[in-house]
Amino acid sequence: MRAAITFRNPAKLAPYEAALRAVGFEPVRVPAGTAGSVEALDALLLTGGTDINPARYGRPPAPETEPPDDERDVLETKLLREAFDLGLPVLAICRGMQLFNVVHGGTLIQHLKPEGPHRVKQPDAIAHTVRVTKGTRLASILQEPEHAVNSRHHQAADRAGEGLIVSAISPDGVIEALERPDEPFAVAVQWHPEDRIQLSAGDRRLFEAFASAARERVSRGSPVAGAHP
Repeated sequence: MRAAITFRNPAKLAPYEAALRAVGFEPVRVPAGTAGSVEALDALLLTGGTDINPARYGRPPAPETEPPDDERDVLETKLLREAFDLGLPVLAICRGMQLFNVVHGGTLIQHLKPEGPHRVKQPDAIAHTVRVTKGTRLASILQEPEHAVNSRHHQAADRAGEGLIVSAISPDGVIEALERPDEPFAVAVQWHPEDRIQLSAGDRRLFEAFASAARERVSRGSPVAGAHP
């Protein structure tokens, strides 16, 4: 199985690629600024990175918002829509979750308070817990009502996009996970499970569920393009 993995800085890919390989994927790098496609692949992983251009959700940039990477925004928006069109499993992480929300018409909080629990620099350190929403795909994967997460972000989902449900929330009310229930597997998380796949059974189960969804799709044959809205 092959999973597309999006990025701007290749130096940050190692943890994502290791997590994918650990559950049976061959990572396929799709860099920003290219005309990538997921048509011949089995899954899509949207990774962390810089802030999304606020113009994409109809807001002026806040003073703390980073300069936009429009090439990456364009590429990942295209790949995400293509993945849904083809019925590919999607796992979106950190910036990936924010783009996942924006593509569905959602908005973002452009800057969280710096003294909050969301910016712990050590990659695998626990920053806080999240409350997992009962009955969601994420709840069935993590198998726990609360899940300890790492965290290093200054933006977050604000209004959830159309068709998305909130599947986890932090103690201070920040949306920590979203999913699209009408897709076979479309899960987005604000934390970085790739950094804790060897430390957290729940984070490993998240990647295993992503791989399992891809295997199921392969076993039943690829759907016809255009079958998904």
